[in-house]
Amino acid sequence: MSVTDPAKAAVPDRGGPRQPLIIAKDLRKHFPVRSGLFGRQTATVHAVDGVSFEVMKGETLGIVGESGCGKSTTARLLIGLIDIDEGQIIFDGDILGHDISLKELRHGVQMVFQDSYASLNPRLTIEDSIAFGPMVQKLGDPRGRARDLMTKVGLDPARFAHRYPHELSGGQRQRVNIARALAMSPRLVILDEAVSALDKSVEAQVLNLLNDLREEFGLTYVFISHDLNVVRFISDRILVMYLGEVVEVGPAETIYARQAHPYTASLFAAMPSMDPDARTEEPPLAGDPPNPINPPSGCRFHTRCKFAEDVCAATRPALTPLGGEAGHYAACHMEIAGSGHSHAAVAHPPMREAQS
Repeated sequence: MSVTDPAKAAVPDRGGPRQPLIIAKDLRKHFPVRSGLFGRQTATVHAVDGVSFEVMKGETLGIVGESGCGKSTTARLLIGLIDIDEGQIIFDGDILGHDISLKELRHGVQMVFQDSYASLNPRLTIEDSIAFGPMVQKLGDPRGRARDLMTKVGLDPARFAHRYPHELSGGQRQRVNIARALAMSPRLVILDEAVSALDKSVEAQVLNLLNDLREEFGLTYVFISHDLNVVRFISDRILVMYLGEVVEVGPAETIYARQAHPYTASLFAAMPSMDPDARTEEPPLAGDPPNPINPPSGCRFHTRCKFAEDVCAATRPALTPLGGEAGHYAACHMEIAGSGHSHAAVAHPPMREAQS
């Protein structure tokens, strides 16, 4: 099968373009902390705590947040590298573990990791690395597929097919990892900090390559990064995580125009500016995130938020749709009418019908 055909027959589109490709429902992942002579569990790390979102077919969802907020754990849950404690993953209408197996899910989902060197087997040539997956899955002509994909990602097979990972630069190795992921004909590619280790010129080339491949192969991306400028360039929608929870999600340009959650606003305020008159005079966010072993009650950001009030510590805010652009949600009491926060709008009681 030619690589120019994304091999959709392997994982067919069953639900049509309007059905989300992947839906995450209330995902939870807690890691036990063990200590002592007998390794008893003494605490629990709340890495992902009730995360829900969906990714539409053909779009790029960018996930941002501080280190330790649960971005990479969420990615590993989506591809099945770690087990889910609670929640559901639905791939094109099929529930993981009920309608499809983990092996079937991985036919349609692939991942590109941050460390391009550690992701490759140093004993395999570039051609062998790309052809390995199709060979195991008995997809047609693995070596021909590998060479076609090397050309697609800008690596001349005549020069690179028989080289080893240590002979390539970081940008070239990441192109190999992208080709290796595409060799399995996935529909969803998860990119976990895939360009963060590259210098800026190479980063731009890889981002443009990813956009071109998405158009050519009809791919869907989940793009995880700490660089907000990169996320804006490649993403259609942005999801913001804090301490294992989703605090804001919406169209990329909408969030760049207006950050509804104070944490999102702090992230954007920390972005470097080329304008000397727009320098940040005071830190937009003070202190480190709370310990995920014992997260704060209510809104988990209230311990660092300058707008925090009693209701923030007492009640966990729900992810609430905002006025204006459709699809913009935030989990903040200031955006929930009648929440009790002094900055929230007053909730109006429903109108009663006039009695005759």
